[in-house]
Amino acid sequence: MSKERIKPQQFAAAQVAIDQDLELNPSQQAELSSLYESSLDQFKKGSLITGKVIKVSSDGVLVDINYKSDGLIQTYEFTEHELKKLQPGSEIEVILDELENNEGNVVLSYEKAKAIKAWDHIIKLFEQGKPVEGMVTHKVKGGLSVDIGITAFLPGSQIDVQRVTDFDRLVGQTITANIIKINQKRGNVIISRRKYLNEQKSESRKKILEQLEVGQVIQGVVKNITNYGVFVDIGGVDGLLHITDMTWGRISHPSEIVKIGQTISAKVLSFDKLNEKISLGLKQLNENPWEKISQDIQVGSKVTGKISSIVDYGLFLEIQPGVEGLVHISEVSWIDRITDLHKMFKIGQSVEALVVALDKEKRRMSLSIKQLEKNPWQAVSETYEVGQKIKGKISNITEFGLFVQLAPGVDGLVHISDLSWTEHIEHPGDKYKKGEEVEAIVTAINKDTKRISLSIKHLSENPWQEIEKKHPVGSIVEGQVIKINKFGAFIKLASGIEGLVHSSEISNTEVFEELLKSQKPAEFKVIKVSEEEHRLGLSLKSEESKEQKPKVKKQSKEDSKERHNKEPKKQQEQPKSQLQLELEKLGHRGSKK
Repeated sequence: MSKERIKPQQFAAAQVAIDQDLELNPSQQAELSSLYESSLDQFKKGSLITGKVIKVSSDGVLVDINYKSDGLIQTYEFTEHELKKLQPGSEIEVILDELENNEGNVVLSYEKAKAIKAWDHIIKLFEQGKPVEGMVTHKVKGGLSVDIGITAFLPGSQIDVQRVTDFDRLVGQTITANIIKINQKRGNVIISRRKYLNEQKSESRKKILEQLEVGQVIQGVVKNITNYGVFVDIGGVDGLLHITDMTWGRISHPSEIVKIGQTISAKVLSFDKLNEKISLGLKQLNENPWEKISQDIQVGSKVTGKISSIVDYGLFLEIQPGVEGLVHISEVSWIDRITDLHKMFKIGQSVEALVVALDKEKRRMSLSIKQLEKNPWQAVSETYEVGQKIKGKISNITEFGLFVQLAPGVDGLVHISDLSWTEHIEHPGDKYKKGEEVEAIVTAINKDTKRISLSIKHLSENPWQEIEKKHPVGSIVEGQVIKINKFGAFIKLASGIEGLVHSSEISNTEVFEELLKSQKPAEFKVIKVSEEEHRLGLSLKSEESKEQKPKVKKQSKEDSKERHNKEPKKQQEQPKSQLQLELEKLGHRGSKK
């Protein structure tokens, strides 16, 4: 149902006494005409006018525009932040949509006024390349919605110079950003806070680099800590404070001195304007303690210091504040084989040492604990000489030999090859025991490598010496069978030398097995001898004599079969010896090859 507009003349009549003789001069007429026209222009549809807030309620915002009626603006045209700011008497700019609607009310729009103003302002800023301010209203897909007079989109990748995962923390904050794209037709605006921050940092860098001087002391905030140093933010420019420039002393990690977010003072050591690289120093704020090192500290002097650090390769001793020396692990003891310094020393422990090297320019001091005492190896070289006979207890047994103690912490090595001239010893532990006292001959002394070589076999004459003259090829020797294996039978002579009857020289294994059981000596013929290789090849004399007997006439196949059939079955079923089985295996392998 349509509403009828009721006009004042329908229900009221005003009786006004007008002076019929009233006349206006030309200037008054012009003034009155101007006022009338200006009032018409001011309240023209679509015009931008300024009004005063009368009341803010849930129904909307009531605004006085100096017209006979007030205008009501719906609350949805305002943001929460804007509504909170509005108070009675506050001035706002609005667009006059209608002077009177069907209900006779003035229709105003705050949203349209804001958009018109904003677009003009935004386009101007965009053309000039200037940043814009706005409030983050809420999070949207892929970024944030920002009110800059109109709604603008801030992509997640453009929020900050570093990756941001929590967008919500920016909601409600006022930010400054650069306008990177505008489409007025579609009403789209894209902004970038990242670009703005980078430009600000770039400007800040230029200013700082122009003001920087080598040797200047500046303040900065610790931004990042790494193993090799600290990055300090100096008003947008990062300076590197290397770990070696943090203290005159020694630290294992920069976090021992500074923390992230800490404000520190540092000295500018060097800077590169082109590449924007700045090197900072913390220790340079104090005097170099190495320049004030005591004159009493010289090479050869004895010093006392506290252990400041223990590492795999040695100890660091603080001799005086900021001055440290290194005791290498090899300089701790003359005799002990040290693998873990933590078992012997503790941080803060007071230790005496000898200065063995000093370089003030490079700030290096080498110390030695063991050189405070006499080198026991020096005494060894003075006490013992090559060829000397010694006596000592076995301190250790390994697979390669015996260690014999000559003095506390000084051991000599008897290699397994120097235990015996003749015996084949598989492991020294089979013949010797730890703590057993033995005699040996000193065969070599090396003071530099701290090694003494000993020999037990040199206590007796070398039985292999001139063996080729004593037992030439073809001569007869007497010996006992001591071992049989797949290679043959091992024969021990009276001199202790071991010879070998190779398996190829054995035709009847039973003879050797019998000799091994009975341990009776037998005669053997020398078929090969080498003094250099310590080898003696033998052959059983009785076996040879059988081979030299006249050959028996060959039997016919029939006679052979008859004789074989007549042999007792027991003899045929006699089990083979271990040596025969081994020899058969070797022969079988040879035939395959």
